Amino acid sequence: MSTQVSLILVTGVRPEPMAAATVSMQWDIPRVVALTHHIDVEAARLTRTVSDASGLLENVIVDLEHACVSCAIREDIIPTVQRLAESGRWGTIIVNLPVGAEAVQICRVIAWDKHLEQQVKVSCVVAAISAQHSLEDLRGEELLIERGQHSASDDYRGVAEVQCALVEHADLIVADGSLALLQPATQLITSLARPKIPLVEGAESMPIRLLTQGLHDHEASERWIAEVRRERSLEVDNADVWVLDFSSPFPFHPGRLLERIEELGSHQARARGCFWVPTRPDLVCRWEGAGGQLSIGTCAHWGSGEKLSRIVVTGVGDGRDELRRAFESVLITEYEAVTRGMRWNDPYDGLEPWLGEISEAH
Repeated sequence: MSTQVSLILVTGVRPEPMAAATVSMQWDIPRVVALTHHIDVEAARLTRTVSDASGLLENVIVDLEHACVSCAIREDIIPTVQRLAESGRWGTIIVNLPVGAEAVQICRVIAWDKHLEQQVKVSCVVAAISAQHSLEDLRGEELLIERGQHSASDDYRGVAEVQCALVEHADLIVADGSLALLQPATQLITSLARPKIPLVEGAESMPIRLLTQGLHDHEASERWIAEVRRERSLEVDNADVWVLDFSSPFPFHPGRLLERIEELGSHQARARGCFWVPTRPDLVCRWEGAGGQLSIGTCAHWGSGEKLSRIVVTGVGDGRDELRRAFESVLITEYEAVTRGMRWNDPYDGLEPWLGEISEAH
């Protein structure tokens, strides 16, 4: 059996820090090949480049059936990674993902595909961030499409939502400049990231041995980014950042949720987690937002697990107490739980635009 090839995945919301990290690793890691993808949404094309120490090896334009990150991963990125690994020429593959693409998709494919997992080992997921613009990228209201960095014609994701998600899934975070420029974003970044994840200053400071030998723990990463989180409380205070860990076994009242949805979702803080509603008691509902953008939807069934409404909000400045009161106000009351129960047979609940028809919820 051939030796596993180490795979390093580089993510980000700005191309410059991503390129700096990739180029630095190309210089410092022996027997390395770099794979870079760029999506042209308007032309529905993917440009793939492959290079190593000898220079440019491939510069290929691929027509995509659908111009989006998921299609690019399925149609070209994974097959190219597998082809490079099978060649036996290199010990490490660096994948510089399209701007805004989440590495979790590739990690899940490799963990699921046992044949591919024997060939390729995800050794590190790198989040490359801009030191100068870090707070703007983590909390701002700009959309990827407004920067021309969207990955599909209907990609209206907020920059902050994407940047926060990339930090949360990363095994290592690298800034493209002095960490002094990160203030006051440093505490926000370390609060979002998994505990003890390295934050390094400059691509040249990345720990090369750890990058190639393995910082990635797929199961730990999945637990940290999961919608349903059952670990201990995350509520922490420090000088710059607060964390509100709102948790209850009670569901949200669909009517009151609609009444307060703007208040709950329009803040700049990072919020993610799960909730349930008595009109759809079997569904796990997902809550994810940042930078004034909020996304809710369904992601699973509760099965035999105990139902839970838990939203973790990480923010800067004021607002924690107001958000706690707002979340408390949308829970069903003990009186409602006693008189109506935890399963309501309403034909409509107003959440159809986000959660679909109630008739399809079972």
